[in-house]
Amino acid sequence: MTIGTSSRASAVAVPVVRAVLLWTLALLPLAGAFRLGTSHTVPLTRRIIEVDTLNRNHKMAYYGEIQVGTPPQTFSVVYDTGSGNLIVPSTDCQSEACLKHQMYDRGNTSTIKTVTCNGELVDGESGGAVTISFGTGKIMGDCLQDKICMGGACTVGDFIASTQESSHPFATFKFDGVLGLALSSMAQSLDFSIMHRLTTHRSLKQPIFSVFLSEQDDETSEITFGDVVGEHMASSLFWVPITGTSGYWEVRIEDITFNETRQELCQDCRVAVDTGTSMLAGPPELMARLKERLGVHSDCSNYGSLPKMGFIIGNHILSLNPPDYISKGSGCSVSFMDLDIPPPRGPLFIFGIPFCSGTTRCMTSPTGGLGLPWQNTKALCPRRLWRWEGQLLL
Repeated sequence: MTIGTSSRASAVAVPVVRAVLLWTLALLPLAGAFRLGTSHTVPLTRRIIEVDTLNRNHKMAYYGEIQVGTPPQTFSVVYDTGSGNLIVPSTDCQSEACLKHQMYDRGNTSTIKTVTCNGELVDGESGGAVTISFGTGKIMGDCLQDKICMGGACTVGDFIASTQESSHPFATFKFDGVLGLALSSMAQSLDFSIMHRLTTHRSLKQPIFSVFLSEQDDETSEITFGDVVGEHMASSLFWVPITGTSGYWEVRIEDITFNETRQELCQDCRVAVDTGTSMLAGPPELMARLKERLGVHSDCSNYGSLPKMGFIIGNHILSLNPPDYISKGSGCSVSFMDLDIPPPRGPLFIFGIPFCSGTTRCMTSPTGGLGLPWQNTKALCPRRLWRWEGQLLL
């Protein structure tokens, strides 16, 4: 690949504006059999969880309530497409991060069962324990089973009740835990995958979930289990196959474009779309070439002439405008971070909330995908959507 070489992209341009995100997950082979259940919507709260004053960057989190146990114990969780398990603090945890949040009391529920971390029921109080590492911290916890409800969508499922949490970053979070909605291969076992349990028990109207993330103060962000909310969409969807076996919502990028012109930067690039992070990141070697090609001046003198940066996915160009990929404070810089994910899960782009907000996505399992429609919002911007364990709907 030679710097400066480009060709016109033969794809449909779809601008991405940072305002709203809608995701949907569906099990297409079973869709015709899923008219027994209903759909359930959980409102989400938007909060700034970290501010970089120098560069005027902020990190967003969207979280909503779940109930665990009988009688129900309520927790606030991030609905996270980048992880696979439900994790909440337990009263057995004395870490600072746990003590600052609501904690699950296993002695105050009549429906608790003990399981191994492979999902097998065991007699007695001693089950399995697990340690899970995140990008900047880790938790240790016990594997348990109990009744779990997201709004009116309920199932009996396995989860992790943390017994130790690192202070960074968990002590700073406004929410209590994480509900993983990645593909089921990222969960401890199938019984730890909430969507697997809901779809297996045919609890939903359709085997899908949708997430609508809005940056508008007068719009309510929400996650809907079992349906796609029609008023959030203004067009039909197109679907893209999920690639790889990492468990991420991962799709192939055909190339990167500037103002809809191919840059020949990607050869079988892949991206994971993640509602649980504010990160925009990519492989270090490719990031270096991308930054060189963009030629952003640190004094912002060429900011007004910077291109729309697009990613060709499923013969559609999903474009970011300069405010979406440039950090502007004391100077200008490309806001994509270097992220070296080794094989077999990488190399990989990670597109978090800055890419997701303003979009609609759908997921499906086991042969479905991730997809995107035009989305009907007050900002009148296009959005994207997903489906469970198969294709990305764009």
